[in-house]
Amino acid sequence: MATALREYNITSLQRGLRMLQLLGQTDRGLPASEIAKRSGLPVSTVHRFLVNLESGNFLMRDATGNYHLGIACVFLGQAAREQLDVRTVSLPHLQLLNQRTRETVHLTVRHGLSAVYIEKLDSPQPLRIHSRVGASVPLYCSAVGKVLLAHMNDGERDRLLSQLEFRRFTENTVGSIQELQTQLSRARKNGFAYDLEEHEPHVRCVAAPVWDPGGTVSASLSVTGPAVRMSTARLREIAPLVRQAGLDISRELGYSAGAPLARLMPRGVRTAKRAKVARK
Repeated sequence: MATALREYNITSLQRGLRMLQLLGQTDRGLPASEIAKRSGLPVSTVHRFLVNLESGNFLMRDATGNYHLGIACVFLGQAAREQLDVRTVSLPHLQLLNQRTRETVHLTVRHGLSAVYIEKLDSPQPLRIHSRVGASVPLYCSAVGKVLLAHMNDGERDRLLSQLEFRRFTENTVGSIQELQTQLSRARKNGFAYDLEEHEPHVRCVAAPVWDPGGTVSASLSVTGPAVRMSTARLREIAPLVRQAGLDISRELGYSAGAPLARLMPRGVRTAKRAKVARK
């Protein structure tokens, strides 16, 4: 196998890709001399690569002579994002979560005022949850839905909340916007949300967000089980596993951990930070 890898290893291609990676790690661009220093290659060699990459629009040079990633990289990055299927990327993580918890695992996306199941892995236990891919649950009284609501921007969330009709499915179903807002605030703080028999009697669930590369929550995943197995203590044990699975999927999709921080700050804190930056 090692011999085969050496045969397919094209040194010049590897060097060119390394230069693209170096430039992808800086916000201000780099001059040819710095690229040579960081890559460990002679300046003359680096110059030849830079000329070819620039002619193919993979690099661009600004007025100061610094090189930056070019428009061709933008197109490739966008194409890669569009081709990343959240279901495909999530599946190995969902399978691991299913094995570790031995409970039903769901992946959902939002459609209107509902969360729609796009993937489901059944619990191996005889007593398990009955659901199906394509089915939907209300945003306001399901763990997966509350996660999606919690991480929306303020305007979009306010618009959706104004459309909600708080139908009670069980005696535990949230009954007002004020009660729901409290739960959403807790979900943003903790990184997960619960459904404590709010949508279906005797069914409990814990869910966490999946972030896209732009720092938006594009999906949510959950572990669901019968209330007889999902005590408060067990839900607390499972919650970090679900949250970590969501982060692992998000990173694989291209999410950077710092992207959503401003979105999650209370409005007053965001305003104060912006004012502080302006004063600087």
